[in-house]
Amino acid sequence: MAKTERISVKSEGLGDIIDITDRVQEIVEKSGKKEGSAVVFVNGSTASVSTIEYEPNLVKDVKRVLEKLAPYGAEYEHHRTWGDDNGAAHVRATLMGPGITVPFQDSKLLLGTWQQIVVLDFDTRPRSREVVVQVLGD
Repeated sequence: MAKTERISVKSEGLGDIIDITDRVQEIVEKSGKKEGSAVVFVNGSTASVSTIEYEPNLVKDVKRVLEKLAPYGAEYEHHRTWGDDNGAAHVRATLMGPGITVPFQDSKLLLGTWQQIVVLDFDTRPRSREVVVQVLGD
């Protein structure tokens, strides 16, 4: 049977990257399951979940590369549809994807030494985000 929990995250938007590794680990431990997978998914079409070596210069590098791929100042057809300014946020979230699956064993996430789970919020304003963590296993 799956165990589902939610994590609330406040972000500054504009590519804010927030480490949620410890919170996901707590949910896995609390689930009572010893081996399985944790599915981590962010609700919304302008944010993503991924893994990264969460250190300041790599965070800057990720933001810089995403700005080259989908710049905030560019014109997007989406802006015409809704009269808003977050077309880049939608494109970035589409490229990155809304979630990941992380295996665990002995109730510990099987992440690499320098690998953390992060929420990336691409919207053009501060937001409150909900991350769904579903723990599957035995």
